[in-house]
Amino acid sequence: MNIQTPPAEIIPTHASLEGRPSRAEAEAAVRTLLRWTGDDPDREGLVDTPARVVRAYEEFFAGYETDPVDLLARSFEETDGYDEMVVLRDIRLESHCEHHVVPILGRAHIAYLPAGRVVGISKLARVLEVYAKRLQIQEKLTAQVANCINDVLKPKGVAVVIEAAHQCMTTRGIHKPGVTMVTSRMLGAFRDDASTRREFLAMIGGQRGAMEG
Repeated sequence: MNIQTPPAEIIPTHASLEGRPSRAEAEAAVRTLLRWTGDDPDREGLVDTPARVVRAYEEFFAGYETDPVDLLARSFEETDGYDEMVVLRDIRLESHCEHHVVPILGRAHIAYLPAGRVVGISKLARVLEVYAKRLQIQEKLTAQVANCINDVLKPKGVAVVIEAAHQCMTTRGIHKPGVTMVTSRMLGAFRDDASTRREFLAMIGGQRGAMEG
């Protein structure tokens, strides 16, 4: 087993929590929004809504409380020389659009080529979850997950593909249900070696010619 110290160049996000409003202030803000919609926050059906919304936000945005680097700090070298692809596919993704604060729902596929050490597979899913439980755009989320794994584990390559539907365009605005956005981030061998990239794309369920380059 090898316990690694997180790289200095990756900056934790805990500082962003400094100066955050109190729970009472957050609940008051929800009451203001309820009044703005034209409803009465003191009626029976809404009287507890501000507290419920704040509790929901604690769950939706719990990613600000965790440094994803810490999740990957513990790795293992006893792999009997295993150096093939490690792939997690069809990971459920739940995030929120930073432009309208509405859900982004989909799935993610994560792969890396070990360079002497591996990490517990649940930690890969947890890294995704930490970044997803923040206000996001899909492009940034995809890059953050891949870059974190690459910077901490220093593998031969990392690949992340995210397929998701954005309610900011399916339930409002242009109203186009059924549209899925696909983003990818390929690093190392996945970017430089077309055969490695093809193998990964085949493993996650289909050739995506636009990504093969």
